[in-house]
Amino acid sequence: MIRLDADRSVEFCDGFRRRDFLHAGSLSTLGLGLGQFLGLKAHGAVDKSKDINCIMLMLVGGPSQLDTWDMKPNAPLEIRGPYKPMKTNVPGIEISENFPRMAKHADKYAIVRSMYHTAAAVHDTGHQMMQTGRLFQGGVEHPHIGCVLGKLRGPKGDVPPHVLLPRPIGNTGGNMPHGQSAGFLGKTFDPFVLNADPADPNFRVPDMLPPDYLTALRVDRRRNWREMVDKTVSKFETSQDARLLDSTFHQAYTLMSSEKAREAFELHREDEKVREKYGMNRFGQSCLLARRMIEAGVRFVTINMFETVFDEITWDIHGSKPFSPISCYRDLVGPMFDMAYSSLLQELQERGLLDNTMIVAFGEFGRTPKVNPAGGRDHWPQCWSILMAGGGVKGGQVVGASDDIGAAPKDRPCTPGQVAATIYHSLGISLETELPGAQGRPIPIVDRGVEPIRELFS
Repeated sequence: MIRLDADRSVEFCDGFRRRDFLHAGSLSTLGLGLGQFLGLKAHGAVDKSKDINCIMLMLVGGPSQLDTWDMKPNAPLEIRGPYKPMKTNVPGIEISENFPRMAKHADKYAIVRSMYHTAAAVHDTGHQMMQTGRLFQGGVEHPHIGCVLGKLRGPKGDVPPHVLLPRPIGNTGGNMPHGQSAGFLGKTFDPFVLNADPADPNFRVPDMLPPDYLTALRVDRRRNWREMVDKTVSKFETSQDARLLDSTFHQAYTLMSSEKAREAFELHREDEKVREKYGMNRFGQSCLLARRMIEAGVRFVTINMFETVFDEITWDIHGSKPFSPISCYRDLVGPMFDMAYSSLLQELQERGLLDNTMIVAFGEFGRTPKVNPAGGRDHWPQCWSILMAGGGVKGGQVVGASDDIGAAPKDRPCTPGQVAATIYHSLGISLETELPGAQGRPIPIVDRGVEPIRELFS
């Protein structure tokens, strides 16, 4: 991950500090074989007339379809759970009473109620598939959709193409990759990671401080560092390899010193009432920051609503510790999502950005139809619901349906691969695009024959 912050400064024997130079801009390139870097060529069509952005809300833990956006009020109590359905501003569409603000914006988003996958019912595999379209097998880590977009389209001006907020997904029990890196594309195309809590009153991004903070000494250190690298690699200093290294240094330094990039992270510029509308919590302020990122020119923002499922309140409602009780959907998690998601939709529409910004919100699987003995629900990849809006998606509709107890798709089953294809379609990236994998073997961005969920656009 390309980080914009670190927990502490590290001083090397030459007196330089890790945070004196951007954490990964140039360093990540050194970690990647330059020959490999040069071999990164993508084959396929990118519709440059479509300038679509994307905000991906990763609802870590796996929301229950039966307690959120696919209510079953006529099912037995042990199936329907403790919550009642609520009418929305679209006739015929109901969602859980835990999302009253969302109910007023149902005309802006679509619900897909027939998601499923057949892989293991563990968090990590679901994270992989939902964010890359693929299950990682044979040691191959596929790239996050935002990283592919960054590779194919590059940055707009001084801001990175893909930003991840607020921190990467941590331990969710499987000890496997979560699909939030550039995978086989290499670290050069990893997202920029904020690695800070935007709800912290002292929030700032240390590597994006004002120019007057960058004293002549620190600038000299950066210049000296580059000269040191140039001497060390003098064999290729006039080659294309060296030009790539210099380009990466320039990109990192430009980001650090860019006024536009700095301002995008300065949440104190927002009216306090706006900040409160999103929710003064990590997820709410991350969603507000995502709106600012899009306005500044960032193409793709990934937000992790939570970073783990252990010992904190999340969507992972097994009902007993170290997991969450089902009541948290009413008391904390539901209101937190309701405020942030609704505010994001509303503000993007008011600012004329919703048409060219897709917002996808999903977890890695659903929850068991039957409430367990602890009063919660367990993992259930056989059926769940997701939300999609903007970027050409027609709001106010439901795609697909589950059976009477929310256990399996009854109509129009949809897979994680199709979700990835749908996002790529909205972004204007041809599904025929191929990316270079190991030993130069081309790998298509989605599996052959996988199609977008086209009903979402009609």
